[in-house]
Amino acid sequence: MRELVRQNHRFFLWATLAALGLRWFFFFKFPHITADSTFYADLAKNWLQHGVYGLTVEGGRIAPTFARLPGYPAFLALVFAVFGLDHYKTVLLLQLLVDVGTCFLVADLARRCISSRAAKAAFLLTALCPFLAQYSAAVLAETLEIFFTALAMNLAVIGLDNLEQGRLQPWLGCGVAVAACILLRPDGGLLLLAIGFYLGILAVRAWRGARSPLPLVRAGIVVAACALAPLVVWGLRNWHTLQRLEFLAPRYANEEDEFVPNGFNRWTRTWIADYASTEEIDWNVPGDTVDATNLPARAFDTPQQHEKTLALLAQYNQALHITPEIDVQFAGLAAERIHAHPLRYYVWLPALKIADMWLRPRTELLPPDTRWYDFTDDTRWIVLAVSLGILNLLYVIAAGAGLIRGRRIAWVGLGISYIVLRSLFLGTLENPESRYTLECYPTVILMAAALWGGPKTSPADLQSH
Repeated sequence: MRELVRQNHRFFLWATLAALGLRWFFFFKFPHITADSTFYADLAKNWLQHGVYGLTVEGGRIAPTFARLPGYPAFLALVFAVFGLDHYKTVLLLQLLVDVGTCFLVADLARRCISSRAAKAAFLLTALCPFLAQYSAAVLAETLEIFFTALAMNLAVIGLDNLEQGRLQPWLGCGVAVAACILLRPDGGLLLLAIGFYLGILAVRAWRGARSPLPLVRAGIVVAACALAPLVVWGLRNWHTLQRLEFLAPRYANEEDEFVPNGFNRWTRTWIADYASTEEIDWNVPGDTVDATNLPARAFDTPQQHEKTLALLAQYNQALHITPEIDVQFAGLAAERIHAHPLRYYVWLPALKIADMWLRPRTELLPPDTRWYDFTDDTRWIVLAVSLGILNLLYVIAAGAGLIRGRRIAWVGLGISYIVLRSLFLGTLENPESRYTLECYPTVILMAAALWGGPKTSPADLQSH
């Protein structure tokens, strides 16, 4: 990559300045500190000041927790230790630089898998991607997660390219990068599964072709060992501190003694298919009232269900939390709806959620109304939402076209495995959020760059993978 930059220094200079300019725009115009941000920051400050990985509760007491993995709080703690507490601007500036680093990683990935020309296209597509850029201006784990995802894939490709030489260094680095992904977000483990799945396919093909699969098996073991080793330490910490052997984090980020309304959550999965419902219904529980008029028609199958649902929501609105008694009734509603329409629950709704997460305009951190498609918002925000929706669609279409009609992409099965596994997992969630697909964008951009692949850099690039 260094040689490519040296040979095209003007292109990379201007493209890097464009990347910085776009991210500076979001930094100044749309910086974001969310409820999750303050949650992470509380963990970081307590860890830094008191040596306790925990949350501040009533009375100023610090309660140890395992509700979040320690990756992003560790990053915040490091920033706060060097620059002072609550220096969120410094956090965003560092994330801005990390995101520019992602541009170089994706470009190098395209160089190795396609050609030098494709690498330049990939750099530009990453540098000018507003969906990645806007999260660099949010105190959230997405920017770091995407960086380490791109790094892990890049190192995996290096390892595959040098498989016959038996080099372990790329696989060690890949495992460390995957470990960082997991420590930042539990669903980072899907990257480990994708790498293992792809290496498994290659190992079977090697065995059937009378070649030794041992280098691939060894690579998988090294990646898994490096990726999972920090989780062993985390699990032992949880056992020692909280007497619970928790290696990741609870699905609902709940404390050990905190009631989880599983019946309500299952009921929402019988009808939620879009981000608007997540924001208007799911996020309001508990603590805020729920406006039943926001429920879509698919939330009811019969007049009796409609009546019962409204009655349960009215009970919730009085208490502003789901009691065990209310939860049992929601569970009954969910069971009734699933029994009547199993295909809707297990196939159609997950498919709609996946489509919503991939195809929304990705304006959740921007001013456009969540229901932008009603066209009742300010005209400029409607235009922005539609424009970003079209741009997002173009990225997805370009990726599909590059995969089908573009230059051959070496080791592309690795990225496809990750996209498929991650999408299938996201389809099981009750809170579809388009940011959850951003980790797939390094692969999306890699495939799109194949449209501008040009000639291969060497005959070796034509080798089929």
